[in-house]
Amino acid sequence: MNASTSAAAHTVTIELDGQAHTVPAGSCLAELLLSMGHAEQAVATAVNQSFVARSKRAITVLHEGDQVMLFQPIVGG
Repeated sequence: MNASTSAAAHTVTIELDGQAHTVPAGSCLAELLLSMGHAEQAVATAVNQSFVARSKRAITVLHEGDQVMLFQPIVGG
């Protein structure tokens, strides 16, 4: 097995805001946001068109082909 095959086996490709994005296999949504430099409160998140609350990001593991959307949270009354 060459190095590129080994590296590919340890990553998954997701769709992040419509663009292909590679993350380490087993990454969670919270790790993705941290790696991108986003503050936890700065963005709202959805995976496969389902809203993911901040409290669930650390347990939401990303899988091959997942569609991740980041957007500005809506606040107010």
